[in-house]
Amino acid sequence: MKRTTWARVLLAMAIICMLCPTRKLRAQQPPEESSSKPAERPPVPPSKPSAKPNKDSPTQSAPDQPTWDPLRAEKDLEVGQYYMRRGDYDAAIDRFSDAIEAKPGYAVPFKFLGEAQEKKKLRKRAIKSYTRYLELFPSAEDGNKVRKRIDKLWSEVGEKKKSPS
Repeated sequence: MKRTTWARVLLAMAIICMLCPTRKLRAQQPPEESSSKPAERPPVPPSKPSAKPNKDSPTQSAPDQPTWDPLRAEKDLEVGQYYMRRGDYDAAIDRFSDAIEAKPGYAVPFKFLGEAQEKKKLRKRAIKSYTRYLELFPSAEDGNKVRKRIDKLWSEVGEKKKSPS
């Protein structure tokens, strides 16, 4: 048979099944009581203690969400890089931090977080992020570049300490 014929047959069968009552449905209904007693209400289960308010935000998952979520971490990296290209470093920092929470031990978000913090002039935090990146991924191809960045940031932090305020 042609495809359209099968579709018509299936449609007709579906309509027939919906319109025709079956014995099984009638047999499953509870028998009606003819007594004059009023029906008793089923006991109400005790209510749960007051539920905690949902504390999730765009950058932090609710407590009931899984902490290990590699797909979310990858998406957070992608969105964080988008924010970096747009120059929204605060949003990028939030996304990279969320990626770190979603996939602990993943080195890549620490590198991007360091870059965003460096752009935002958060030098000490950038040093910390870059250092963590190198701790997690000591054989990184760009390890020498990251070490040079750390040295540069330390020299900038050192100069700031020496200058009078």
